[in-house]
Amino acid sequence: MKFFSTLFLLLISFLSFAQLPEGFTYVKDSIPDLDVELRYNTSNNFVGKRVDGYHSNKLILTKQAAQALKMVQEELQRKNLCLKVYDGYRPQQAVNHFVRWAKILNDTINKSVFYPKVKKRNLFKAGYIASKSGHSRGSTVDLTIIDSNTGKPLDMGSVYDFFGQESWVNYNGITKKQKENRRLLQTVMLKHGFRNYPKEWWHFTLRNEPFPKTYFDFPIE
Repeated sequence: MKFFSTLFLLLISFLSFAQLPEGFTYVKDSIPDLDVELRYNTSNNFVGKRVDGYHSNKLILTKQAAQALKMVQEELQRKNLCLKVYDGYRPQQAVNHFVRWAKILNDTINKSVFYPKVKKRNLFKAGYIASKSGHSRGSTVDLTIIDSNTGKPLDMGSVYDFFGQESWVNYNGITKKQKENRRLLQTVMLKHGFRNYPKEWWHFTLRNEPFPKTYFDFPIE
């Protein structure tokens, strides 16, 4: 009897732990074929290790953002293209991790890939690192477009999360095709209710987001 009581309590605890806050959803529930690669759940990011709060590769967004993203995916699929998402909801503890990392000036393991032209001590001043992120409000996504047949991302002229002018949407030092690819991403996202951050071609926030002033901190499980 004691065993079953303990098992019941563990089950209740697990369900409570796994339950998302009201208004949030696992995006795969509504877009099962979405390509998700949460970079902060890996070492392939500017920090060089898994970031606090990322415990799985499960994309979480507000329900409104997920529904809008579904419409983007459906439109792209008619062109034999798909979305690939690198980040969505981001816990505040992850942002705090970025802030701590930025202050350790000799920790530059992935500098050559993500910020080769920026001194780490200047990341705050240049606006690449901040103490708050729109991602923590749950309606912001970082993404690109991939070929449906090959799974290969379209060439956008810079890697995701590159700290530099090359990531600016209107940067001119890229090819005509790269500009076309960026324009396609901009057009389809704007059409379905997302606005872009001009210094990051991959970064979009849902207009009229449901939690514009709330920064959440529940982990990604």
